[in-house]
Amino acid sequence: MVALDDAPAGPLAGDELRLIDAWWRAANYLSVGQIYLLGNALLREPLGPEHVKPRLLGHWARHPA
Repeated sequence: MVALDDAPAGPLAGDELRLIDAWWRAANYLSVGQIYLLGNALLREPLGPEHVKPRLLGHWARHPA
């Protein structure tokens, strides 16, 4: 892990940007899944109404955005 003081200045390299984007999308997907889904979080079958919670329960502060 690179310390903040040692981090290079300037824009991120393409691979670094893709990794951060992938992490961000995964974190958001997990947050939405925790809030809205009862089951089938890995989408092993087509998402249907039976997979969605009838009312929203959860801790909204878990969402990264």
